[in-house]
Amino acid sequence: MKVTIYDVAREANVSIATVSKVINNTGRISEKTRKKVKEVMRKLDYQPNLMASALMGKQTKTIGLLIPDLANPFFSELARSIEDRGHELGYNLVICSTDYQEEKENKYLTLLLQKRVDGFILASGFENLNKVEELIKDNIPVAIVARDFPMISVNAVALDDFMGGYIAANYLIDLGHKDIAIIASNVWSNRERLRGFKHALEEHNLKFRDDFEYITEINVESGKVMTIKYLSNANPPTAIFACNDLVAVGAIQAAKKLGINVPEQLSVVGFDNTIVATIIEPNLTTIAQPIQNMGKEVMDLMVSILNGDKQDITRLTLLPTLVERESTAKLTQQ
Repeated sequence: MKVTIYDVAREANVSIATVSKVINNTGRISEKTRKKVKEVMRKLDYQPNLMASALMGKQTKTIGLLIPDLANPFFSELARSIEDRGHELGYNLVICSTDYQEEKENKYLTLLLQKRVDGFILASGFENLNKVEELIKDNIPVAIVARDFPMISVNAVALDDFMGGYIAANYLIDLGHKDIAIIASNVWSNRERLRGFKHALEEHNLKFRDDFEYITEINVESGKVMTIKYLSNANPPTAIFACNDLVAVGAIQAAKKLGINVPEQLSVVGFDNTIVATIIEPNLTTIAQPIQNMGKEVMDLMVSILNGDKQDITRLTLLPTLVERESTAKLTQQ
């Protein structure tokens, strides 16, 4: 049977509050009592529930934000928008980059709970469903941003990623492209964009390429490698939809390396509408996420949860839009 904080308190002959203070290293407790409680914890092999205990007490006005990759302009811009809104509302942000690694996610959650954050904002790329459920079970304020967990009841500000993929594919089809490749990673947002992309192809009776495979890292290099693979095929695509602006940049660079002109010979569409879309040459046509609005909405949602203003779960879904630039062209012009 699992040892509880009540067992430790009874064995040490102290109150539950005293045990909690020892666990969180807070309050005025004599060294003798602190030592006694720790000895009992070791004796009973008690594993404190850091998630439940760390949030006992007053608000610290600090929110933990877990971002998968701060080197990705989308996430850095999103973090900045959340942080700016937090400052307006009197809250500070502790930002952690998890590199899409579950081990780092768990490490930062535990660390931030020990630091007594008031709650968590978890960004797209956080795939650990069990951990989200654990946080909710322990009554820890949680809000998801730039993705959704439709299978559980959790507050979220998401993008309609399915619609984003659908818009991208339809746009390229309207330009006359029939053989369109996609570059995506195996994370929720990209899977939804892929689903929308496939749906648009099916509506127009177009075939999905059988040489598709998920990329393992979301960066420029992955875009280059996958594009070279596509363009080296006996039946190369005339257009590529990359589920991320960085990956799209890699696609454009790979095309240039192979002597293929963008957009005359290959159209490229990205996703996010980050600053890199206006830096790469030619400027990138992309599916825009409302990053500033997304950051504001999720911070407002988190504060309303912390203030006890919310009783029901809120799921806000924002819509993507197409931003047309110079990396795409009609097929008849190629």
